[in-house]
Parts: sequence; C-alpha cells; structure tokens
Amino acid sequence: MKPDRLLTIASVSTVLLLSLHLADDIVRGYEKGGLANLTAIPLMVAWLCGTLVLAGRRSGYVITLLFSLLGVGVPILHFKGAAGVAGGRIAGTSGATFFVWTLLAMGVTALLGFLLSAQGLWRGLRSRDAS
Repeated sequence: MKPDRLLTIASVSTVLLLSLHLADDIVRGYEKGGLANLTAIPLMVAWLCGTLVLAGRRSGYVITLLFSLLGVGVPILHFKGAAGVAGGRIAGTSGATFFVWTLLAMGVTALLGFLLSAQGLWRGLRSRDAS
C-alpha cells in the first residue's frame, strides 16, 4: 500500500479516535462540556484538510506532522500527566477498557501518521535535491 494512502487512513482514524475520546472525557466529567470544547472542531477540520485536501503536498505533510505530534501527546498526558486518569480514577469504572483502548489506539495511529508525514517530507526534500 502506498505511504500516502496509509497516512490518510492513519490520520482519519486518529481524528475519529480523538473525537470519541473527547466525548468520553466530557461524559465522565474530566472535561467540561462547554463551548470551549467546540474549539476541537476547527482543529480536527484543519487536520482533515491537511490530510485529505492537501494530500501529497508539503503543506499537507507539515499540517499532518504537527497534529499527529499533538495526537501522540494525548495518551502521554493521560497516562503520565497531573490528572493521571488512565491508571487512577478510571480504573475499575464502567467503560474503562474503551477509554484506555482509545488512548492506546490513538497513540498508535498518531505515531504512524507522524512517521509517515516525516517520510513524505523527506521524500519531497530528496526528490527536490535530485532535480
């Protein structure tokens, strides 16, 4: 499978997992369900535009690289951060498996997206140097 297609699948999957995770955070009370959470919508749209509209372009790779890096940070914050909800408050509660699974899956797909974006940028730089 082509790397750009894999990047598209990984990025769209990460956005889906991120939206599910944010919804789960709001339902559990870890995030307030106010208007501030709506800022996630334009951020996810920007990520999808970088992935889908600007696919194969340097700007698309940069956008996807940056958002993927942020996506990798979400599980890190939940597992290690001050809240530490993944190992502490969430353990033993209803839906804990789904909560932790979305964090792990998001970390995997975001890291894959980061690596594929970096590879795409590197390919572009190498082909530019060769010409």
